[in-house]
Amino acid sequence: MTVSTAERAEIASDLDRLVSDAARGLYIDGRWQNPNPGKWIDVADPATSKLVARVPDGDIGDAMAAIDAAAAAASTWRLTPPRKRSEILRRCFELMTEQAELLAALISLENGKSLADARGEVAYAAEFFRWNAEEAVRIRGDLGWAPSGQNRILVDYQPIGIAVLITPWNFPAAMATRKIAPALAAGCTCVLKPASETPLTAYALAALYEEAGVPAGVVNVVTTNTPGPVVAAMLNDPRVRKLSFTGSTRIGRALLATAASNVLSCSMELGGNAPFIVCDDADLDAALDGAMIAKMRNAGEACTAANRFYVQSDIHDAFATGLAERMSRLTVGRAFDPGVNCGPMITADAVTKIHRLVTDAVDRGAKIRLGGHPMQGPGYFYAPTVLTDVPAEADIAREEIFGPVAPLFRFDDLDEMMTAANDTEYGLVSYVFTNDLKRGFDLAGRLDSGMIALNRGLVSDPAAPFGGTKQSGLGREGGAHGVLEFMEAKYIATTF
Repeated sequence: MTVSTAERAEIASDLDRLVSDAARGLYIDGRWQNPNPGKWIDVADPATSKLVARVPDGDIGDAMAAIDAAAAAASTWRLTPPRKRSEILRRCFELMTEQAELLAALISLENGKSLADARGEVAYAAEFFRWNAEEAVRIRGDLGWAPSGQNRILVDYQPIGIAVLITPWNFPAAMATRKIAPALAAGCTCVLKPASETPLTAYALAALYEEAGVPAGVVNVVTTNTPGPVVAAMLNDPRVRKLSFTGSTRIGRALLATAASNVLSCSMELGGNAPFIVCDDADLDAALDGAMIAKMRNAGEACTAANRFYVQSDIHDAFATGLAERMSRLTVGRAFDPGVNCGPMITADAVTKIHRLVTDAVDRGAKIRLGGHPMQGPGYFYAPTVLTDVPAEADIAREEIFGPVAPLFRFDDLDEMMTAANDTEYGLVSYVFTNDLKRGFDLAGRLDSGMIALNRGLVSDPAAPFGGTKQSGLGREGGAHGVLEFMEAKYIATTF
């Protein structure tokens, strides 16, 4: 999408206004509040490291005020007719679509991702509202005979209650709407705690929900620099019945432990270590196209990013050459500069971690085909990198990279490769490229992950269940499963 100079200037002016509006306060009970003046969270542009805005630093009292608001709105919202909820969700979709370019610019500003990636995220995020607008009017129960024939079994689905939603920085719009939309469709009220690195998008969307007709208290947004005690206070409130979290496995484990004390229903979308498997019969160009999407979407800062490339020997060298050539064509820089398609990492610490993984792999014998180094600032950039001959014992084979680095592992035997691919505590997504459909489905069946992309570089879809196995999480988001995560099944035995 080409943007003219005049359009760019208009977007810049509108963006300044949107940033100012988004930073005006916590969003509680339909009002913008800052009950703790002087306590702020700094929001920086990762491409320049410069301050963009400040948002309020909420505390336990603010979080409990948000729970109070969600509780006060709960009974009315759960009794709101499904058609009415559906129309409000549909209006959220329409407003996001109308404001897509401005929202994309805001995401690029606080997250750093390229405008192309940000536009894709806005479209993806908005789709959760359209999908769940349709799901809201199709929540059905079940009716059948008991096997004994003595009574009927009636199953009804009811809203689970107040939900605490915690989202990460890498997809500040999509991770919020993927939770908020099904929660609202189910009839639940919620409190969102977005990542402190990227709070502006969450607040901008809160204003959009209000414009779409979401009643006061149904969605509340609280930012904080002390997430541990603030979230713990909410989860220990008996009125809260649901936790939905997207983030690291380490933090997810801690939240599960906290949630256990109140026996909360938990949906957890945690870390990943996705294998990207290229068999020797794969279409090379298709595999390279898929690799660029799976690896470089959001500059590799995605839980679904391809983390380990297993390439069969006969195609390995051609694949390595092709991937390095394609990665070398990426333009790294600030999202608002023309032609940029690879933005910065979120923080300086992220760059340090990525370089530690690359250095460890090289020290153990890996070869650098491209990149392999941080880039000069300002901002937090890492060069697109391709490594070959990576040993299995390297840290990069075990840890989530979250950056623009593609480590390649050569294989000959499919069974040995499958053992290596599954040898991880994670099980979110796997990628398989082969022209043999039977082989593809066989590998898909043997891979221990919740999602499989077969001859595709993109797996996420609002109409499909998103989630993983093992320590990549619990539950599913998206599809019909997404709404049911926010509902309780109620069984009624009756003789009618």
